[in-house]
Amino acid sequence: MYYDPIKNIFASTIRKFPFLRIIFYKLLDLMFLRSWYVRRELKAIRRNFGNKEIDIYDAGSGFGQYTYFMAAKLKPCHILAIDVKEDWINDCRDFFNQKKFDSVSFTVEDLLNITHQSIFDLIVCVDVMEHIADDITVFRNFFTALKPGGYLLINSPSIFGGSDVHHDEEESFIGEHARDGYSKDDLESKLHPLGFSTYKCRYTYGFWGDQAWRLGIKYPMVLLNISKLFLLILPLYYLLTFPFTLIMMNLDFASENKIGSGINFIAKKE
Repeated sequence: MYYDPIKNIFASTIRKFPFLRIIFYKLLDLMFLRSWYVRRELKAIRRNFGNKEIDIYDAGSGFGQYTYFMAAKLKPCHILAIDVKEDWINDCRDFFNQKKFDSVSFTVEDLLNITHQSIFDLIVCVDVMEHIADDITVFRNFFTALKPGGYLLINSPSIFGGSDVHHDEEESFIGEHARDGYSKDDLESKLHPLGFSTYKCRYTYGFWGDQAWRLGIKYPMVLLNISKLFLLILPLYYLLTFPFTLIMMNLDFASENKIGSGINFIAKKE
């Protein structure tokens, strides 16, 4: 199953109707449990810097929803948001310029080739690393790009059911993924030799979160891949199912999951 064709439908829609973009961001923040976890950790990290202005690198900004959140909630800050998809970057740049977010810049960059040197206090990389085979090169580039004392927040599927893979013989539910996911040990084995230390690690999408993801995200995506006509009945589907999805998401968000199909890992450059 491929997410990109579905993502492109939404990207095309908000490109044609820019006034829908903020509504779209709010829906993403509501529907995706990973956004709940990421936003909570971002606010906690921001408090570590007090009132000083910080420089943030949004490493794989996608639709721009986390850039929008950080620009509004992590002030004072300056954000460089990047992605490999030029059309998405151009759309975001136009929207943020229209909204007069002077503290945000957008550009096209490939994380394998960035050369930033001790620029950023915080690097945010949400659901990106599972798409990149040569992750060590990217992690090394992140270390170089961070200032001493800076933080790297990685959100990714985990090896414990991430990408909906539960057995060795299963293939990733998401066709664009280069790996099924990470574990805490896996990330530490790759980040610690570069000079990072573990600041915090939390598994997300435990039992309740995984069930919520299936009901709220996986099943609609499967149906949309079968036929785009499912978009017509999607509102009715969510009207019937979302109350149950929301309850399960809250249960997961309040839990300390021993394992889960997602991982939220924060590393620090000492």
